[in-house]
Amino acid sequence: MSDYYQDPTQNPKSREYKGPRAKLGDLLPYLKDHRKTLILALILSVLGSLLALGQPLLIGQLITAVEQSLDTSTLAIFIVVLVITSALVNAFQYYLLFKTGEGVVLTTRKALVARLLRLPIWQYDRRRIGDLVSRVGSDSTLLKAVLTQGLVDALGGLLQFFGAIIVMAFIDPILLATTLSVVFVAVGAIALTGRRIRSATTKAQMRVGEMSASVERALSAIRTIKAARAEDRETAEIDKDAHAAYDQGLSIARLSAIVSPIAQVAFNSAFIIVLGLGGLRVATGTTSIASLVTFVILLFFMIGPLISAFGAYTSVMGALGALARIKEIMDLEEEEPGGEKLPRKRQNSTAIEFKNVRFSYAVDDDEEPKEIIKGIDLKIARGSRVALVGPSGSGKSTVFSLIERFYEPTSGEILLDGQPVTEFSRDSLRQQLGYVEQDAPVLAGSLKDNLLLGRADATDEELEKVLSQVNLSDVLNRDSKGLGAEVGEDGIMLSGGERQRLAIARALLASPEILLLDESTSALDGPNEQRMREAIDAVAHDRTLMVIAHRLSTVVDSDQIIVLEHGEIVGVGTHSELIKSTPLYKDLAKHQLLV
Repeated sequence: MSDYYQDPTQNPKSREYKGPRAKLGDLLPYLKDHRKTLILALILSVLGSLLALGQPLLIGQLITAVEQSLDTSTLAIFIVVLVITSALVNAFQYYLLFKTGEGVVLTTRKALVARLLRLPIWQYDRRRIGDLVSRVGSDSTLLKAVLTQGLVDALGGLLQFFGAIIVMAFIDPILLATTLSVVFVAVGAIALTGRRIRSATTKAQMRVGEMSASVERALSAIRTIKAARAEDRETAEIDKDAHAAYDQGLSIARLSAIVSPIAQVAFNSAFIIVLGLGGLRVATGTTSIASLVTFVILLFFMIGPLISAFGAYTSVMGALGALARIKEIMDLEEEEPGGEKLPRKRQNSTAIEFKNVRFSYAVDDDEEPKEIIKGIDLKIARGSRVALVGPSGSGKSTVFSLIERFYEPTSGEILLDGQPVTEFSRDSLRQQLGYVEQDAPVLAGSLKDNLLLGRADATDEELEKVLSQVNLSDVLNRDSKGLGAEVGEDGIMLSGGERQRLAIARALLASPEILLLDESTSALDGPNEQRMREAIDAVAHDRTLMVIAHRLSTVVDSDQIIVLEHGEIVGVGTHSELIKSTPLYKDLAKHQLLV
């Protein structure tokens, strides 16, 4: 589902968030593993508040003792000990809170990554990768504010706040009532501002996500951009996203700036009222100097946590905005594993069968779904070599995606070894399939890192053997690190043909029963193409092989060639049969000088 709607009055790239809203209760699952530390931090917060409240009372007693010419040394020592102990308790509490905050960020990032890697493929089709990365990075970082400036600290602050009020009520209830009337007006104003900060922060994080997505898009195509001398144009586009994030950040700054003066005015007003009215009451003999000093100190202990709470409120509102974006991803359904585990060997003579399979797809919910596969019926015999050919956009790669269950058919049925693929878990299904994409992705890291994706328990000897099978021994030997040789970001240290062969080696390493090769020889020169075909011939023994190819010369000796056009099968047969029976195939062969 789409999580944004377009505002027609705004720039096309300006989108408003309409995903789920977050509340503090949504944070509880991430706190589960840290509850012991949080309880200890809460206890320390309460203890720190009690120690803080004891200080003004002792200072009042100290002033009274001075007025009465009594010994003050014991009281003075006790006050010093109390101040130092309070500082140590607060320091340890803050360490625990920051530790827990980092732990919550770690837990959130692990949960996000686990969910992101298990989402259905169509979710990635509809989202920008940079925005998803932003949620793992910047959004999760904001959650620390809920703990380090929020929940536990606020609880301790509330105890100190209400404790101070109780003591102040005993000292001078009239003075307290006048002070609180100013404070509660400020609290109401700040609460209204905080709600707007929460909404603004959600939008700001969305803007940051859009900027991250734009940067990721540009850097992933940096060579193309440089070759086209488009650096300035791409910089200008990214600058637009950066300015949008900046403008939204200013909105938060303006709202946050309101909080500080409101709190400051409330504090100054309360302090002036206490000094003026309290001084008058001392002059009339209604209260003592010691009581007034104690009341003033308690005022600081009451207002201090309140000002911190105001700041914490804005931080927590901002964190909840980020949590909403995290919640949006965590609420998405994972790719349903489903079914039972598929046995390694089957006896059915048909490896793969499509029964009237149709598939429609739309990148956006606002679009009318387009039918890509239109009622396909086909049978792939076990152990056979089958080629899918046809013009670009005819649905060849979609057939492979349906076999892999990256997508589900709109109607019809796909069978593996005579049984519907929906009866088996995706994991056991894909264990039988070796799939090599057209773009042959290579991950940053070493040769060994890439190969172990295919089978994590493979030995170095097995890795070297499979590299030799796909004619990559020269790559292995040209670097003294051998299997540890780095391939660079997106395999930039390898040629296009080497990347394809490495991807095929990775697929072969898992010893799949069915190989799906999408344009596996498209980037190879003549000699290497021949060697690759020899390697595939060797490993295809006792396996079912399906190949998508534009270069018909690589598949003319296939057992069966299936010709696709506009999502429909328009011809099935051998090369010589199709030359006679299928005009589209004959035309393709003629253009490639095969007729």
